[in-house]
Parts: sequence; structure tokens; C-alpha cells
Amino acid sequence: MRVVPANQASWHDLTLVFGTADYAARCRCQRFKVEGWIWRDTTFDERVAMQEEQTHCDEPDAERTSGLVAYVDGEPAGWVAVEPRLAYPGLFHSRSPVVWRGRDEDRDDPGVWSVTCAIVRKGYRGRGLTYHLAAATVGYARDRGAQALEAYAMITEPGKEITWGELHVGARQVFEEAGFTQVSHPTKRRVVMRVEFRA
Repeated sequence: MRVVPANQASWHDLTLVFGTADYAARCRCQRFKVEGWIWRDTTFDERVAMQEEQTHCDEPDAERTSGLVAYVDGEPAGWVAVEPRLAYPGLFHSRSPVVWRGRDEDRDDPGVWSVTCAIVRKGYRGRGLTYHLAAATVGYARDRGAQALEAYAMITEPGKEITWGELHVGARQVFEEAGFTQVSHPTKRRVVMRVEFRA
């Protein structure tokens, strides 16, 4: 398995990861990117165009991208969104209490990056790819100057089913394995996980 910045992947490969039927295929990782409410204020075609512009797929010399693409035996298999937190308007507005409840910090801190979504392509699920994707975000963000990296994970309970759409933010144990530490527990099922790179 290898993980590369999305600008080093092709748009065709990323489209295969997102598929055509799941929540991911409809959202296109725009939930926290849209200023308003994603389903009301954007169309599907707009979300696809926004994602294509943000990822800069097929542009290996691009200065930025919005995530990482995982390959298994050369086949595109997964995606994880990771960028500076300021790239996600929906995270620092009041409609995201999960991010801020119980915390008092500068919402406009440019040094904080966020992991907002992880997608595994049908046919590759159940192999632990999200663990690899979460681990890859740490080095990627640190190498690009992040001072901290956070995720907004779900708590999974043994025997309790969670839909794929709900778990797009990742499970707590996935980020624990990648070296994140829980910094807040804003709701019964959600936690904020964080890695500090500051000296």
C-alpha cells in the first residue's frame, strides 16, 4: 500500500474511490467546505467541480491539495481529507459545536490542521485502510508546517452498528493508533483527537 497527496493522483482514480452510490459520492468531501448547508446551497455538479479544483488531481507540481489517496497493489482504494482548519468554513462557524464545545482557543489559528473525512472504496473495506490513512495524515501535515493536527472522531461500541456515512469522520481507535490524543468529548458519540507538533 502507498499513500500520495491527491495532486499526485489522477482525477479518474479519485473518482473510483468515491464511487457513485454512497454518501461520499454525493457529498464529495464538501460538508465542511460549503458556507451554508451542503444539500440546500450546492448541487451535486457544483460539489464535484469544487472537489476537483481543491484536490488539483493530475497536477503533481501544485502547491497544495486537499487530501491523500491510498493505493493497494496499484489500485486506488482510499481517501482522507487533511488541510489547514481554516480551509473548512464549516468547522469554525457556530454550526459545528462538536469542534468547539468545552474548548477555548483561537479558531483562526493557521497552524492547526484538520482531518475531516476518510473514505475507503467498495471492495477494499474491512482491511484496516483507515488506520493507514490516519497515520499518513500525521507526517503529511507536520512536513507542511502544521503545528497541530486534529480529528473529530466517533466512538464505536461493540455490537452497535454504525452506518458508513456516520463513520466518515473516522473512529476514535483509528486516531489513537496514529498517535492522536483525546482533548475533548463534546457529545456522547464524538471526541476531538489531536496531535501537537509545537516545540
